[in-house]
Amino acid sequence: MGFREISLQLPTDYIDQVLNDAIAKQLGIRDFTWQIQGKSLDARKKSNIHWLMRVGVLSDELTGGEPFAYPELEIPHKKRTARALVVGSGPAGFFAALVLQKAGFQTLLIERGSNVATRSDSIQTFESAGTFDPINNYAFGEGGAGTFSDGKLTSRTKKVVREKQFILSSYIRAGAPKEIEYLAHPHLGTDHLRRIVVGLRKEFEALGGQMQFETLLTDLIIKNKNVVAAVTSTGEIPADVVVIAPGHSAHETYRMLIKNHVIFQTKNFAIGCRVEHPQELINTAQWGRAALSGVKAAEYRLTAKGDDTLPVYTFCMCPGGMVVPATAYEAANIVNGMSRYKRNGSFANAACVAGINLDSLLGKKVDPLEALDWLGNLEHSFYQYSKGYKAPFASIDGFIKKKAPSRIVDTSYPLGLAPAPLWELLPKEISRSIAHGLTQFNRKLKGFDSGIILGLESKTSSPIQALRDPDRRCQGFSNLYLAGEGSGWSGGIISSGVDGIKTAMSIIHQDSVLV
Repeated sequence: MGFREISLQLPTDYIDQVLNDAIAKQLGIRDFTWQIQGKSLDARKKSNIHWLMRVGVLSDELTGGEPFAYPELEIPHKKRTARALVVGSGPAGFFAALVLQKAGFQTLLIERGSNVATRSDSIQTFESAGTFDPINNYAFGEGGAGTFSDGKLTSRTKKVVREKQFILSSYIRAGAPKEIEYLAHPHLGTDHLRRIVVGLRKEFEALGGQMQFETLLTDLIIKNKNVVAAVTSTGEIPADVVVIAPGHSAHETYRMLIKNHVIFQTKNFAIGCRVEHPQELINTAQWGRAALSGVKAAEYRLTAKGDDTLPVYTFCMCPGGMVVPATAYEAANIVNGMSRYKRNGSFANAACVAGINLDSLLGKKVDPLEALDWLGNLEHSFYQYSKGYKAPFASIDGFIKKKAPSRIVDTSYPLGLAPAPLWELLPKEISRSIAHGLTQFNRKLKGFDSGIILGLESKTSSPIQALRDPDRRCQGFSNLYLAGEGSGWSGGIISSGVDGIKTAMSIIHQDSVLV
């Protein structure tokens, strides 16, 4: 049996028979099986929008070639006595725990929030009644912040093929659609993620791993730069190796680590707001029509840079999604975006942020604790302005022209809007740069200035970064690791999951010093 990989262009609403016919015509064969290996939308010409496909074909009518096989992550397994404690159940924490358990460690995964069902109920109560739950919200709870997001699975680096495939395969076993292996821009949607994290948990527990919810890490017991136990809200937990994957929102965890002499440095990050438009407007701007058969919703990625302004870009675009109240703490007001798998909501939203260096922005050397204070104060100021969780907003055109809105408009945001001079709530240099960027975006995407800009988007990434040695340990410690977005070394579901896996693999390779 022979194998051939071919490229095809197919209409957006193709069915399997059309794909079969295209393969048969191109290869001149009749009896074959096929597997999609890559699929991306080509919308460069609005008159000819189509799928670009890479398809692997097996047939007795072909000769030569090797069938495509996804690379596997090799996890060396042996019976081990070392106790591994992993803190945080987001992608970095979960995949670190899963790999350690597969390698034979006695692994306990603790999570400050509740299981996803309880967490979902708390979020629903927050959105309907404005009652904030510090244990279960958009930042904390099973699956981390990514569980209630668009669930994007993109990755910029090509050097993590095995780790990325391990993550995708795990998701598929837990109920994700097979398409995430080959789509150019795969996503899961929060409705799928809420089911998938349960499937992941069941796999971990079936391997002998333990998961403990509503357990907040409050301190570490350290002897000679070796963590011997974690202090938690439910008691002390002894451990031979500790992986902390707190996410970028757990500021009290950062402060505890700094108190225990974990070394951090400040790093560049981004601050801004969310922009929101009717999804049909984005579809029309991108496709030349209000809907496109076979495609869920149009996306965009925009960048702008002026000679004397900060770089501005859109981030975490959620087609057919909603803007959500994403604060991790009661007296703060921030927003984020999420969407369901079908992306069939009436609105599109995206972060619109300016990249910043705090030293340059504030005109002085900023240490990690000052960075956390600065960010926390900004988030609190938005809460004070709206006296709660309404999102301060302006029209995009009004933001550019510094003209506050006179009336409330339609939005997907569940807790209401507060008309505001939004440009005054942000640091001056950030506001000026975003206004310049919005002007450029309107030239690139027709009708962009007719949308609204709302809330504070402050969680694109962590403002601080842990110093790690070549073996990924926190610098100066023998058995303490910080992984994922909370480490400052990753961002997004795939990147964070990969960081957790690489951290676990480093621990496995050093196991001889732990037992």
